[in-house]
Formats: sequence, C-alpha cells, structure tokens
Amino acid sequence: MTWPDQQLPPDHPSVRAGRIGVLVVNLGTPAAPEVADVRRYLAEFLSDRRVIEIPPIAWQPILRGIILNTRPAKSAEAYRKVWSEDGSPLAAITKAQAEAMQRVFGDAVIVDWAMRYGAPSIPDKLAALKDAGCERILLAPMYPQYCAATTATVVDKAGEWLAEQRWQPTLRTLPPYHDDPIYIDALAADIDRQLDALDFVPEVLLLSFHGMPARTLELGDPYHCHCQKTARLLEARMARPGLRMRTSFQSRFGRAKWLEPATDTVLMEEGRAGTKRLAVVAPGFSADCLETLEELAIQGHEQFEEAGGEQFAALSCLNTSDAGLAMLQGLLRRELAGWI
Repeated sequence: MTWPDQQLPPDHPSVRAGRIGVLVVNLGTPAAPEVADVRRYLAEFLSDRRVIEIPPIAWQPILRGIILNTRPAKSAEAYRKVWSEDGSPLAAITKAQAEAMQRVFGDAVIVDWAMRYGAPSIPDKLAALKDAGCERILLAPMYPQYCAATTATVVDKAGEWLAEQRWQPTLRTLPPYHDDPIYIDALAADIDRQLDALDFVPEVLLLSFHGMPARTLELGDPYHCHCQKTARLLEARMARPGLRMRTSFQSRFGRAKWLEPATDTVLMEEGRAGTKRLAVVAPGFSADCLETLEELAIQGHEQFEEAGGEQFAALSCLNTSDAGLAMLQGLLRRELAGWI
C-alpha cells in the first residue's frame, strides 16, 4: 500500500532522501609518519590484488616476512620530511579540494572526500553520504590517467560496499580525463604560471608520471598510452620556444621491469649531458604527496646536481590552484549533468 507524503502512518521511520553526493577519492596515506602507521598503511596497500598481481600464496610471505619489516622505517623517515601541521599533504590537499567544491556547488550537492587506503575510507564516506540522504553519488577518482591499480581499485572498493547495501544509491564514476581539454588547459596554464615565476629559465621540463610494471602494458592496461597522450597534448598546448620536454616514470618498486625511462635515470642523463637548468612536474598527480614532495623535489634535486646540473625546480601539482579548482568544477559539473 502506498501513502501520500502528508498521510504517512504514525510509526513510519524518518528517512533522508533526494540528495546528491560527490565523493572525491585519492590514493591514501598513513595516519602519521610513524613506523607502525606506515606499516599498517603499506599492509593494506600492498595486499590489494590490483596493485600487486603476484598470487597471494607467493606474495604474502614476502610482504609479511621482508617488506613490512624493512620498508616502513625508511618510508616513515621520508614522510616526516613532508608532513605538515595539517598532517599528510595528500590528505590535506584532497580535503581542501572537496571543501572548495562544496562552496562552489552549495546546497545542491554534498561533497566529501576519502582515501582508497587508510582513512577516511571509501565505505565509511559512502555510508555517510547515504545517511545524509544521497540517493545519487558521483564517485570521483582523482587519477587523470586510467590504471587498474588506481582507478579500478576505487571502483572495486565502492562495489564491495554496494554489495552489502539493501538500499543502494545510484553511482556514477568520473571517467579518466587524461586527454580532456579542460585538464590539458589547466595543466598548461598552471605550469606556465609556475615557470614564469622561477628565477631561472629551464632548458628541460621533465614530465614525471608514476611508474607501473611494464607487464601491465602488455596485459592491456591503457595507463602508459594515457600518460604519453597527456604529454603530447601538453607539449603542443604549451609550445614554449627553447623548452625541451621529456616524459619519464618514477617510483620503481621491486626487481620487475617497469615502464621506462625512469625519472631518476633521466635526471642523471640530463645532468651528465650538460643540462644545467631543469624543472620537473608530475601531471598524473592531482595533489602533491610523498612522491612529488620527497621523491622529486628532494631526491630528484640531489640526483640532478650530483650529475652536474645546477638549477632545479619541482613544480607543484594542480592542488587548489585557480586552474586546478576550475578544472575540477568543470569535470564534476559535466558528470553531474541531469542530476543538478
């Protein structure tokens, strides 16, 4: 039997409904730059079958017996170099991005944020949006280039939560935007702004994307192609005379062959070849994090100078720059079409 809204039975439960939500998601971070927190984070991250495709029966003894007993201390030391008063840079920036989008959309949408690994978790935030009355939710993985180890894991986790819900909200997923003019224009504008603010003119701009095992390309993952297309489009869009642009891949892990050329190798090649002035940027990262602030800005600087380079700059990610927030608003508004 159906009841008009004004004639609900007296014992009818109060249910919030009719709202629209957006969940901005990034990779993850430990809760603190301490060994125990990093170990907990790495255990979750490196146990994901999308991230490590080795069968668990072979991988888990290596992870539990070796990696989680050696790597957390080194990673915690690296995190301490970039940790701020607001905590993890990745979490702080992702939160700020979500808060900026909440101000933009106002009462029309509830915008929140989550981490794929660590806290706040995707299930917890989806549950909060549902409890707030969101019957339609846009899941927004902040990865411009699609990769099974990033974008797909976000969708997987959301799917696990959905499978447990009797009343499922409708979900949309923000698609990869590696070649979207909104993204390319935002990158070009923000990189130009940062290059113009430097006290030197770089000879080389290195576009450093996060690395992946080479076998992922052989298995059909489009990530490498997406990165290369972003680089081609960005170079064409910027067209700065005298600036040579190269593409590389960072953050190698383990002994397997990874996508090449490696960022550290390119930095040393350039220094040894006589390049004196170089800037590096990470277009595949939507927010600065350990990989950009420590691996590129600190380690990369040292590697370039040791190889003979003299002037080095690590440019910021889009973060909450004017260009970055305008891009994010444009992408979200487009995917929310028909809902708002």
